Amino acid sequence: MEHPENDSAYKGLKVNSGVTEAPTINPYLKKRIKRQQYTVSEFVEGILKGNITILSQAVTLVESAKHEHQQIAQEIIERCLPFAGKSIRIGITGVPGAGKSTSIDVFGMHLLKQGHKLAVLAIDPSSERSKGSILGDKTRMETLAKEKDAFIRPSPSAGSLGGVARKTRETIILCEAAGFDSVFVETVGVGQSETAVHSMVDFFLLIQLAGTGDELQGIKRGIMEMADGIVINKADGDNVEKAKLAAAQFRNALHLFPPTDSGWTPKVLTYSGYYNIGIKEIWDMVYEYIAFTKKNGYFDYKRNEQAKYWMYESINDTLRDTFYNNPAVKNMLEQTEQQVLHNEISSFVAAKRMMDLFLENISK
Repeated sequence: MEHPENDSAYKGLKVNSGVTEAPTINPYLKKRIKRQQYTVSEFVEGILKGNITILSQAVTLVESAKHEHQQIAQEIIERCLPFAGKSIRIGITGVPGAGKSTSIDVFGMHLLKQGHKLAVLAIDPSSERSKGSILGDKTRMETLAKEKDAFIRPSPSAGSLGGVARKTRETIILCEAAGFDSVFVETVGVGQSETAVHSMVDFFLLIQLAGTGDELQGIKRGIMEMADGIVINKADGDNVEKAKLAAAQFRNALHLFPPTDSGWTPKVLTYSGYYNIGIKEIWDMVYEYIAFTKKNGYFDYKRNEQAKYWMYESINDTLRDTFYNNPAVKNMLEQTEQQVLHNEISSFVAAKRMMDLFLENISK
């Protein structure tokens, strides 16, 4: 529209048209590259060739809560299963701040220099309030993250450790099929996460610290009984003597526990992840354990027991999901919950009613 001020009646006054207003939508958005959609056969073929991009997308499907993604993921896992099982699986745990990520960085580089391929699966704790996770493990594994033969994948616990543990076990299968002969599973270092990770690895390594006060604080019966090896980190500088003392205390504590099912006596070593001291000795211990358990048959026995354990865990997960996704249960659950909250019925009566309702509907 022309400005009326430019009319000849207004001599000496001129208004320019100005600049055309820029579009509010970024024109480059249309050019954004869309992620390629693969068929199950293409996924399997890419994984077996060691294609990291395809492996990452397959892991995303495994972690997805969508039903259609889960169906594709299960088919991929089933077809990759014959190519899995040839790696050494190592669980790594320790209290937050023990130096797990730094140690994994150093342990991993030791393996890569020997010609191995390594997958690191880190279970990252999620906020109970926001349900979010930082997923910053790669920033703490600076050297390893740059290596082409290393695959680092953090997964959020998202409040459901059991679900993440099952997905992590499935991810191990995909990584093994992709040619990774060593797998690290790092735990969140709190609560029941150790038990979940212990049920999917061959060797369970406990990282402890010295010089932080009461050394016996770290000697907890449950975690100590699960550990196949204990290592005291930060054994450098003024901390060397403290680390040796802590190691001696842990060795004494181990004598109080009953013999392990494997027949192996857990060792206690000291090292420094930061200064790369004592790493070879730790790996000598791991290889000694693997050779020992393979010789006495415990290695295969443990893997069979783990497979059976995860079969029952999967059954339990499926039953729980089927129950909560049942339309009749969904309709009645909130009402029944309110009755419990108002003391109209007990929790046990409410649970029985819901189970009866569920069984009634699935039998129809």
